Amino acid sequence: MSTKKPSARPAKRRPTRPTPKPRSVKPQAHSEKVDAQDVQLVSVPGTRGKGDGPGGEKWRIDVNDLRAGEVFINLIDEPPLGPHASIQIYLNVKSQGRGIGSVAYRKACEASQHHVIYAHMRKSNTASRRAAENAGFVDVSPPGLIQLILVRRASTRAHRST
Repeated sequence: MSTKKPSARPAKRRPTRPTPKPRSVKPQAHSEKVDAQDVQLVSVPGTRGKGDGPGGEKWRIDVNDLRAGEVFINLIDEPPLGPHASIQIYLNVKSQGRGIGSVAYRKACEASQHHVIYAHMRKSNTASRRAAENAGFVDVSPPGLIQLILVRRASTRAHRST
């Protein structure tokens, strides 16, 4: 029989080096810009939190028949705006930096039933800000707010009637 006492806890293993931070993913500088007519929005059913509630809308973003991401609109009620339509866009890493976001923001707003749509994002998210501004959004952030708030109002000529 062994005379060794079993320890109550196993010894903690210490890492030999600190856990590395994840690499930031940046689009390639030589990424080819897309032509707006190559970007198609395909209406799809909303999923939980992504265009599924009342007044919600969701589209898959396709570029030359390949999936590039998704864009959706939810009705939310958050200060300082109160109830409003809020747009979100997500692009696959390979689709970023090619102008797809600007086209998708514009096409989603034109296809939407909502005449006034807001985009919320971090102030540090310069790529999304640039894409939204290229699609006609303007900054309406109140002073001192942590997030950036942009709005796009539909022109009567460009917006479909509902």
